[in-house]
Amino acid sequence: MIDKYKYKQITEKILKVAFEVHSVLQCGFAESVYHRAMIIESTKQGLDFVSEYELGIYYKNEKVGARRVDLFYEKKIPVELKATSALDDAQLAQAINYLEAFNLEIGMLLNFGAKSLEYRRLYNAKYRPG
Repeated sequence: MIDKYKYKQITEKILKVAFEVHSVLQCGFAESVYHRAMIIESTKQGLDFVSEYELGIYYKNEKVGARRVDLFYEKKIPVELKATSALDDAQLAQAINYLEAFNLEIGMLLNFGAKSLEYRRLYNAKYRPG
C-alpha cells in the first residue's frame, strides 16, 4: 500500500523552492535556467540534495545503464525538471519509469514552462523495500 504522506515534509520544502523559482523567473526559459535556479534556492533553503545524480539501471542484478536525475533530495526523492507548455502523459510515464527502475518510493515532476508551476508527486506502486 502506498503511503501518500511519506516524505511529505521533504516534498513540501521542494515545492516551496520551486514556487519561489517560478515566481521570480516565470515561464519562458530553458530547463537549464530553472535547474540552476533550483540549485541556488535549494542551497539557500538548506536542503540536502545532489544535482545530476547518476543512478544505475539494472537487469537481473546486472548494470545495463545509468540515468542522471536532475535533482536528488535527501537521497530519497528524485526530481525531474521540465520547461514545456504543459506536462503530458509521456513525461509522467517516464518519471514513473525512473522510480521503478531505481526502486524509489516517491518522486516529483516539476514543469516551469507553463504560466503556473505544474507539479506532480509520483508514487512507485512496484516499490520493494530492501
